[in-house]
Amino acid sequence: MSVALEYISLALKEARQEKGLSQRALSTITGLPQSHLSKIERGETNLTTKSLIELARALDLELVLVPKQLMPALKALKDSDNEKPSSYGSRSAYRLDGGG
Repeated sequence: MSVALEYISLALKEARQEKGLSQRALSTITGLPQSHLSKIERGETNLTTKSLIELARALDLELVLVPKQLMPALKALKDSDNEKPSSYGSRSAYRLDGGG
C-alpha cells in the first residue's frame, strides 16, 4: 500500500469513528457498500474520486489540493490548533485595531 493511500485510509477511518458511525451507517449515508468501505479503510482498494468526495462530505471533511511549498505552513497551522493553551492563557499574535 502506498503511503498516500495509507494516510487517506486511516484519515477516513478515524473521521468515521470520531463521528460515532459504523461502516454500515456510513454505507447507508453514502450509498457505498459496507464491504467496499471496509476495503477502503484497510487500504485494499483504490478510491475513485467520486467515492472519496462522497465519503468526505458524509464525514464533514474538505478535500483540498495544496501546493507542496505550502505544506509546511499548513502543517504548522494544524499543529498550532492541537497545542493546549499555556497556563498564561492564549494571546493573539496580531490585533485587528492596529494596536501593539
